[in-house]
Amino acid sequence: MPRIKGSHNAILTGMMGAEAAFEAIRDGRSGDTLEGYEEAYAGSSVYKELKTVRNVKPLWSKLGTALGIPMGGLDMWVNSLFGFSFFGTLSHGKTDAASLKPARNFKPIDYPKPDGVLSFDKLTNVSFTNTYHEEDQPVHLKVKDLALQKSSEYDVYAGPSARYCPAGVYEWVKDDGGAMRFQINSQNCIHCKTCDIKDPNLNINWTVPEGGGGPAYSNT
Repeated sequence: MPRIKGSHNAILTGMMGAEAAFEAIRDGRSGDTLEGYEEAYAGSSVYKELKTVRNVKPLWSKLGTALGIPMGGLDMWVNSLFGFSFFGTLSHGKTDAASLKPARNFKPIDYPKPDGVLSFDKLTNVSFTNTYHEEDQPVHLKVKDLALQKSSEYDVYAGPSARYCPAGVYEWVKDDGGAMRFQINSQNCIHCKTCDIKDPNLNINWTVPEGGGGPAYSNT
């Protein structure tokens, strides 16, 4: 978490995976495990960086801001200098999906509307990604049980998918009869997989989309 390097780590691990796949194809292998990827990752800068900071968020979650952040800093310092941690490797204790709590336990937050200068609405931000998908692409965001999505994700948790998704893929809209309907705008998807991880029932399954689509960030 203290290393905001997700993009370059994703690129590096993607390269490792591609190289391991190329080796397998070159050697005529198929249907086996790409052990070369695991070996490359274990010896990479990505592994070293992530191992150093692995306890920061668990310490923050368990001990709170006042104590957790200083302890996380101390842990990183010891890891960097001596290569070990007094805490070993801490876990979060539960998944992101299990961390959601019913909406009745909280008060709604009244967020200010984007001003179009320093803050922007989701669809404007999606336009910056140059995301492109064919309108008739095969569905890659699959809801296992739509009835469960309504009875739990909406009725119990007040539809968090409409808020945790950074691209406005998920919406709860009223149909002609006034009932709430789960709408998926899959053409907006930037493939962050938050829905696959955060849905309270793990009811949404992100699958690999049709080739050639998705975000295309530019330097302009």
